[in-house]
Amino acid sequence: MAEKEAISKTSKVVLASGTFDVLHMGHVRYLEEAKRAGGANAKLVVIVARDKTAEKRKGSKPVVPEDHRRALVEALKVVDEAILGFEDFNMEKVIEKIGPDIIAVGHDQNSIVKQVQAVIARQGLSIKTIKIGKFGRDKLNSSLTIKRKIIELYRK
Repeated sequence: MAEKEAISKTSKVVLASGTFDVLHMGHVRYLEEAKRAGGANAKLVVIVARDKTAEKRKGSKPVVPEDHRRALVEALKVVDEAILGFEDFNMEKVIEKIGPDIIAVGHDQNSIVKQVQAVIARQGLSIKTIKIGKFGRDKLNSSLTIKRKIIELYRK
């Protein structure tokens, strides 16, 4: 992989996270908006959920293995760094490791918003949280919808 452009020390660090199984335009738009929230020269760090974490939170294993999902996300032009999450899904560890100025969460990450805000309040941190809206009305704007479409096409 080619090295990403260096980020100045004065830039904001934006943290985004997700499973990113069956990468699609909704994911790309979410990450673009997350980085935009950090302003000029922001650094976007993305936590990609571990297979076990995704299975526990969503009820099924991802189609694409965690190391492939991480590499695909990091290959996106908008992403400066993508790392796998902790095995035990510990938001405090993530915040401590990354040191974000902003945490961006997706439209479908309500439980994560509550966890993040609890950690921020408990530790007295000055981290801004933002919720990124859903993009487009395209029927293929979620991994689950894409998986269902594939099943539908191949059942015929």
